[in-house]
Amino acid sequence: MSRPILLSSLAALAFAAAILSLGVGAVPLSPARVLAVLAGGGDETARIIVLQLRVPRAILGLAVGAMLGLSGAALQGYLRNPLAEPSVLGASNGAALGAVAALYFGIAAVHPAALPLLAVAGALLALLLLVMLAGRDASALSLILAGIAVGTAAGAGIALALNLSPNPFAAMEITIWLMGSLEDRSLQHVALAVPCIAAGLVLLGWDARGLDALTLGEDAARSMGVDLKRLRMRLLVGTALGVGGAVAVSGAIGFVGLIVPHLVRPLTDRSPSAVLWPSAIGGAALLTLADVAVRLLPTTSELRLGVVTALLGVPVFLWLLRRERGAWS
Repeated sequence: MSRPILLSSLAALAFAAAILSLGVGAVPLSPARVLAVLAGGGDETARIIVLQLRVPRAILGLAVGAMLGLSGAALQGYLRNPLAEPSVLGASNGAALGAVAALYFGIAAVHPAALPLLAVAGALLALLLLVMLAGRDASALSLILAGIAVGTAAGAGIALALNLSPNPFAAMEITIWLMGSLEDRSLQHVALAVPCIAAGLVLLGWDARGLDALTLGEDAARSMGVDLKRLRMRLLVGTALGVGGAVAVSGAIGFVGLIVPHLVRPLTDRSPSAVLWPSAIGGAALLTLADVAVRLLPTTSELRLGVVTALLGVPVFLWLLRRERGAWS
C-alpha cells in the first residue's frame, strides 16, 4: 500500500473513532447533535456532555494512543527487537512509580499538575538510571538488559507502595489508577499532558532516516554519518517525556506500543521510517476505539481501559508472533 493512502486511511479511521467517542457514553448522542455542538450550536445538555466530558477524553485517547504507538515503533526500530515497547526501557514503570508516589504521599491532592510532573520525573529518573547502568556507548542488548532491571526496580517500588498503603482506600486508589482509564478527564488534564506528548512525538520522529541506517548495523550507520549518541539520547528523552505525560493522565496501558507497529508493518516496506507515523496514527485510532468499547460493554461499572487493551492485546500479539516469527530473523 502506498504511504499517502495508508496515512490517509488511518487518519480517517482515527477521525471516525474520535467522532464515535463523542457520541457514545451513559447518555448516547446522535451524530447530528454531536456535529451541531462542534459547529457552535446544539442544545445546552449536549454542549456540556460533549465539550466538558467527551472532547477531553477523545483528545487524550488520540494523544496517548499516538504516543504509545510511535514510541513502540521507534524502539523496535532502534533496538531491532520486535518485542520492544516503552516498558522495555523501564520508562512506563518509572512514570507509573512517579505517579504512584504522588498518590501515596498525597501530593496529587495539592495541585493538579503534581501527578503528571512526578510521572515525567519518574520516567526521566528511569532514563538516568538506564544510562548509568548501560553506559554512554551502550549497545541495543545492553539497553534492553538495563531497561529490564530499571523496570523491575520500579515495579518493586509500586508493589511496596501498595503493601505499605496507610489504609485500604489509598491502596484501592493506586490499584484503580494502575489499571488505566480516560474516564472523568478534563481539559486541564489535556493541558498538562499534551505538551509532554507533543515533545515526545517530535523527538521520536526526528531520526527516522537514522533508524533506517541502523538496520544495516551500527558501524554502517556511523559510516553514513549518523550520530548514534545523539540519536539514542533523543530517543530516550522523547520516550521518557512522551510516555511520562501519557501515563500521568491515563495510568498504565499496555500492548498498544507493542502491537500497533506489527499491525501496520505489513502495509509498508517494513523500514523503520515507514512504520513510525502510521504507528502513531494507528495507535491513536486503536486506543480511542478501545475507549469506546469500554463504554459499550454491558457491565455494572465501566471497565478499565488498561484491562481491555490487555485482553485484546494478548491474543492479537500471539497471532502476530505466530504469523511473523520469521520476518525479523
